[in-house]
Amino acid sequence: MTLPFNLDHARTTLSDAVTGADDGELYVEQTRSESFVFDDGRLKSAAFDTGQGFGLRVVAGEATGYAHGSEMTDDAIKRAAKTASAAKEGYSGTLAESPRPINRRLYDPIDPTDEPDFLSKSNLLAEIDAYARARDPRVVQVSCSMAGSHKHVTILRPDGALFEDVRPLVRVNVSITMESEGRRETGSAGAGGRAAYEEWIQPDRWKGLVERALKKAETNLESVPAPAGEMEVVLGPGWPAVLLHEAVGHGLEGDFNRKGASVYSGKIGEQVAAKGVTVIDDGTIERRRGSLSVDDEGTETQKTVLIEDGKLVGYMQDRQNARLMGMKATGNGRRESYAALPMPRMTNTYMTGGQDDPEEMVKSIKRGIWAVDFGGGQVDITSGNFVFQCTEAYMVENGKIGAPVKNATLIGHGPTALTRVSMIGNDFAMDDGVGTCGKAGQSVPVGVGQPSLKIDAITVGGAG
Repeated sequence: MTLPFNLDHARTTLSDAVTGADDGELYVEQTRSESFVFDDGRLKSAAFDTGQGFGLRVVAGEATGYAHGSEMTDDAIKRAAKTASAAKEGYSGTLAESPRPINRRLYDPIDPTDEPDFLSKSNLLAEIDAYARARDPRVVQVSCSMAGSHKHVTILRPDGALFEDVRPLVRVNVSITMESEGRRETGSAGAGGRAAYEEWIQPDRWKGLVERALKKAETNLESVPAPAGEMEVVLGPGWPAVLLHEAVGHGLEGDFNRKGASVYSGKIGEQVAAKGVTVIDDGTIERRRGSLSVDDEGTETQKTVLIEDGKLVGYMQDRQNARLMGMKATGNGRRESYAALPMPRMTNTYMTGGQDDPEEMVKSIKRGIWAVDFGGGQVDITSGNFVFQCTEAYMVENGKIGAPVKNATLIGHGPTALTRVSMIGNDFAMDDGVGTCGKAGQSVPVGVGQPSLKIDAITVGGAG
């Protein structure tokens, strides 16, 4: 990336700003993004945006000074440095060492917005729409979309170290509504990652998304009201790990634990889950949606074991919280954009596979739910309580799969749910690359994964 300001001047300005502080950096970002939405048989919207900006941070103990701007000039950076350096007033610290430079790249430095061209993208969405409508006469509505972005990040450290990362990201989504006997239900599917569109717009890939969306909508047409009460639940592989992400993952981020706000605070070395449960955050998986070659502070991402065989062994850390807790940064310092402060965030978070047969897991249920797919959810970090909506789930009685159920919610306590894991499947899978995580008003792309899991008791909310 060609920087529109003098790099040597920026180094001097940053160095002066952080003298006497613990840490700081100049984060520079240039982005291009596009989106297409085909809805109700027509191209409903198409957008293309470009942006650029910088953020200058000074960290002194627990205090942080931050200033950002979209005008990338020497004068603008000097003004930002003056504002951010107010955080170190009256403070005397030792500047932390920079992260070590790396040459590793987990994805190609491409720009998905370059190709295919506009007409090819809009025609593809029209083809997806036509294919989905032709597959079943009950289809009454199809909505499909594509989105791609290219982000070039430069991180300048006070000692002159420079880190760069070019981050592509694409996503394709299909949503289908079917109607039968006056009842309408919707199913959706999506996929994406850090690569060109080509991988996800091949006919076998997008047709697969259509088939999955159709199956979900058709299944929901046959659904009955969900039961309510505490019962056994088997979670499917892949995307259902969003429950793990929300109910457990956020509680293992360093800032919540440093402040004593997490249910996992101060529990390193303690048994917090059933034997066999191992949870990992891994930002190094090639081309995955949540992966980064370096995080937004310049730290190399890594594979961080959080829970090992049921014991809590680590947290996800950015530089500031790691230093204050006497730990090492794990490459989890992330920010939504140049206008936001970095904080500890997940990348690709998953539970490792086990030895159990998924079919036997379902057969072992006396009365419960087989939850195949999930929608959104919420969690209280301090208490660990969560609520999740199932978008595809089935009633199971005496080992036999019954009718699909509608509006089933899983209600529970993250740490307690992990202690009730009794079977871990041999069918580990990552999600298809559609996850977005929100924290403190910032959204970042993430990945999740798990095998099928049996939880012996969890509260299911439904019609009763």
